[in-house]
Amino acid sequence: MATYGVVGTKTKSNNIWEVYNTLGIEAARTTIMTEITDVMEGHGMSVDHRHIMLLASQMTSRGEVLGITRHGLAKMRESVFNLASFEKTSDHLFDAAYFGQTDAVDGVSERIILGMPASIGTGLFKLVHNHQDTELPEIQAPIFSSAAA
Repeated sequence: MATYGVVGTKTKSNNIWEVYNTLGIEAARTTIMTEITDVMEGHGMSVDHRHIMLLASQMTSRGEVLGITRHGLAKMRESVFNLASFEKTSDHLFDAAYFGQTDAVDGVSERIILGMPASIGTGLFKLVHNHQDTELPEIQAPIFSSAAA
């Protein structure tokens, strides 16, 4: 970009690592989104841009570019079920049992594996109802109504 005759504001690169080292993590995230969109559209597939944004955000959320591979996932989270959901399931579960690892089961993948509702959207809250107090208070007439006078 600093080369004579090159317009830096109109320069593009598809090398995500180069963009990350030169311009930072947000520029790398944008490059990831652009590249995924271009590849999908090139194959005639349309994917909602929010899904692509989520994937790019997940890959750059730790402040560095991490791939969606077993090594990248291992750096992203320490969740046993999340690692087991991707690849080498029995190895991850065996290691977790052997080393006594625990899992908070707070991610979407983990909750899907265990058949629990994900803690997003309508699964985000718990509804608590007190069954002890079932009596309704007596309805009082309004202060300024003719019946109260």
